[in-house]
Amino acid sequence: MKRNNQTPSHGAGHAGSIFFTKTSKDMNHVNLIGKLTSSPRYYELPTGRKVAQFTMATNETYLDDEGKTKNKSHWHRMSAWGRWVKVLEELSSEGMEIAVEGKLTSRFFQKGDSKHFISEVEVNDLIIL
Repeated sequence: MKRNNQTPSHGAGHAGSIFFTKTSKDMNHVNLIGKLTSSPRYYELPTGRKVAQFTMATNETYLDDEGKTKNKSHWHRMSAWGRWVKVLEELSSEGMEIAVEGKLTSRFFQKGDSKHFISEVEVNDLIIL
């Protein structure tokens, strides 16, 4: 966004950036606080590695054009590996509030004749609130 015919002071490579100090920085970082919408599903891969897959919901509050408060829910597909699988197996329950830090990942899978594309948040850290 330009203000007063000036270049923006945010984003990669801009002198006034509080996030970037070099001309090229890529970032894939997700922070969410919300509630588990169902119990996680657990899978063991042929390699023996376990994964927990679940969805969580976050809520956004904003003002519409008339100044009225509106609420919007967002649903996020999540995957957790390693120690987080054990934590979720032992402690998770539907409706539990959690904070998650992770990264956005994408993958394809084949189902019948159709190829499906999925984006999900891969959990790096999880806090039960």
